[in-house]
Amino acid sequence: MNDKEVITNFIRDGETDQQRIGLELEHFVLNEMEESIEFEVLSELIRTTGEKLGARLISAEGKVVGYDTGEYTVSVEPSCQFEISIAPFSSIKKIEEVYGEFRKVWDSVLRSIGFSLVTGGLNPAVEAGRIHPMDLALIPKNRYYFMDRYFRETGKYGRHMMRASASTQISLDYASEEDMVRKLRLLTILSPVLMQMMENKFYSDSRLAERKGKHLLRTQVWEDLDPDRTGFFPGAFNGRFGYEAYADLLLSRPLVVLTDQGVTTYAGEKKLGDILSLSELAEEPERQKALVEHLLSMFFHHIRLKRYLEVRVADSVPIPKALGYAALLKGIFYSEKNLDRLEKLLSGHLIDVEEAVFRTEIQGENAVIYAGKRVHAWAKDLIRLAEKALPEEEKKWLSEFGTESEGKKRTAG
Repeated sequence: MNDKEVITNFIRDGETDQQRIGLELEHFVLNEMEESIEFEVLSELIRTTGEKLGARLISAEGKVVGYDTGEYTVSVEPSCQFEISIAPFSSIKKIEEVYGEFRKVWDSVLRSIGFSLVTGGLNPAVEAGRIHPMDLALIPKNRYYFMDRYFRETGKYGRHMMRASASTQISLDYASEEDMVRKLRLLTILSPVLMQMMENKFYSDSRLAERKGKHLLRTQVWEDLDPDRTGFFPGAFNGRFGYEAYADLLLSRPLVVLTDQGVTTYAGEKKLGDILSLSELAEEPERQKALVEHLLSMFFHHIRLKRYLEVRVADSVPIPKALGYAALLKGIFYSEKNLDRLEKLLSGHLIDVEEAVFRTEIQGENAVIYAGKRVHAWAKDLIRLAEKALPEEEKKWLSEFGTESEGKKRTAG
């Protein structure tokens, strides 16, 4: 078995008929002056809170960086963004309950020291231009130091991504390789619509330096980060696309960072095969698995493949909107009828995705994209399709798409 086969088999092992939804939601932890919490403070709060909950503490390089309750995990991202990752469930209501328990604990903990959890695609002070991303410190974790070092050379917005961005991520199950390919392709085509539906800006007139568009700022940051590992997966519409093609790309691109047996080192331009062989670790299955998981984690495409499909196109939003998003994707991507209908509607627009994203960055929901229809018209179509497929008790979540954005919509001046 070669390295490609090891990765391919790992991804194939994710196949399931369960049709679950996983939710990851990142937050900024800010005080009233929109200043970020310090890592040492947040780390200690995680430790004491995790111990009270009886959770398993997660440490990295001698520091507590998260805990796991079984139903959810919390973690600290590069510049103290605080993420909750909820275990996959079939019920949107269950996801709501788990998040509610998390907020019940953490709203009280943070309020006691003058901080709160804030959602948005970019840190509000960075978005407004009051501070530069470099004014925000990275947490003391070698993975992030090495990534920061590397991304300074690959694009304009590595510092924005690491220090100032936050997202909502949804994971979807796939039943087979064919099912995975079908869903990934449709998610790719629909991404401009989903991006706009989930845009969450703080200021109506904010934009990034050197970019024209005033919409999808977080998307623009990721687009100009590193072409080797961001944007849409290259070759997704190639007839040969599948598990092996995904593995080929991962093995052919720079690794940047290697974490192996608890030690993180800088890999830079080296590929995984330049350092070690996965196939030679057959007698160490846990180490081999951890290395495959690490390799997959070092690629950040808008639609990422692990043992599930991870949809990474949405800004961080308040939980009602996040649950509406989860319901939308559930209603579309777990309905064969909706998948069939969308394939027919969108089959002629496979090469238009990048142009559709660019237009949406400039014009937002009024951008004309596929088949001469505007983004907001496609959004309404998706909501209608999802509503037809969802169980009655989950249709209510779709009403969260009645507003353009959950941000404060202030003006920078």
